[in-house]
Amino acid sequence: MIYFKHCTTLDEVKATYRDLAMKNHPDRGGDTETMQAINREYAYACAYILKAANMEKEKLEEEMNLSQKYREVIEKIIHLPGIDIELCGHWIWVSGDTRPVKETLKAAGLQFASKKIKWYYRPEEFRITRGGNKTMEQIREKYGSQAIRTTRNRALED
Repeated sequence: MIYFKHCTTLDEVKATYRDLAMKNHPDRGGDTETMQAINREYAYACAYILKAANMEKEKLEEEMNLSQKYREVIEKIIHLPGIDIELCGHWIWVSGDTRPVKETLKAAGLQFASKKIKWYYRPEEFRITRGGNKTMEQIREKYGSQAIRTTRNRALED
């Protein structure tokens, strides 16, 4: 595990993956071979940490599948210009200048939340059947928030 050898928790593995994907994704100037190696190691690192947590096999497979879903969605949208990506709990939220890329967001499996004026992705198993009228601030307070570095984030930081 060259890329993830310093990681001891699943959150560290995920954060490292996001950073590596931003630097090495083919849509961002990286090469396909390196990105495939990172993807293989990511899956292995996740499995290793989850197995070390003495998780039942069924729960381990569920967590691995969920990680894979998030990774696939983020890979499809991380290169889009003018967007901000934020993880809150089990949801991916996308804001910024989304109108020009809305078809790509739809194709990646995101839906538009008109009250929040943001796009979101959430796996079906985390669908809220009621109580979904929280503000983004309430969601952030309850579940925490982590921004994923995009071209837009970098431009704002510089």
